[in-house]
Amino acid sequence: MLHIVCPATVLGREGLVLTSAPPRPMLWRGLGICPRNPFGKKIFWRLLFEQSLPRYLIALTPFPVAMMIWPDLALPIAQAPLAMFILVYWVEANVLAVPTKEKRAKLMPREEADRGLDLLRVRLREVLTRIVAGRPEAAERMHLVVEQSPLKGIVPLTLVSVQVEAAGGPQVLDLTEAERAMIEEGIFDDALPETLLLRINLTENEFLRSSALDPATISAHARLLAMAGD
Repeated sequence: MLHIVCPATVLGREGLVLTSAPPRPMLWRGLGICPRNPFGKKIFWRLLFEQSLPRYLIALTPFPVAMMIWPDLALPIAQAPLAMFILVYWVEANVLAVPTKEKRAKLMPREEADRGLDLLRVRLREVLTRIVAGRPEAAERMHLVVEQSPLKGIVPLTLVSVQVEAAGGPQVLDLTEAERAMIEEGIFDDALPETLLLRINLTENEFLRSSALDPATISAHARLLAMAGD
């Protein structure tokens, strides 16, 4: 599930303030990067699941169910905080995560992971080049940042942003509709789905990928292609 994070797509711009140099993660901002008109969109509910409390409540559902099935045991069940803690911990550590380095290494062959990362790097560079080439006034170094949720076993959540090393402080670039389309069409497809990148990230325990580009390095040919909309 892809969410392009920029002022034009999120509910509140205050959630996009960068306090240090890019590339910076965005996932920890939680519901601060909710899309506009969020409640009718699947991405809102996926972002909500990233918050600990909803996950804990879902993990604890066996307890109220057990109370309804065996009402005579409701009081002992309600007074079992250790069992509740163990269940939540087990779900978080084993169902939604890969607990050990050895298990992560078994998720996929190293060669397959390297091929996927090589393809990702090429695509990030191509998309970022097109975005920068289409902005002849741009002078600051830009980063195309792809961040994924580390949760496994559910629909992958991928956040994409363009972060700029601006003179007045780092910032998240406000992308046009055409630039957002470049990102949506240019990074993931059947050859590199979000699920494959998540497996790679889980294998390496690394969930932030980026590509950087200095506008001064963009060729005149690339800028002409961008102006022509190619």
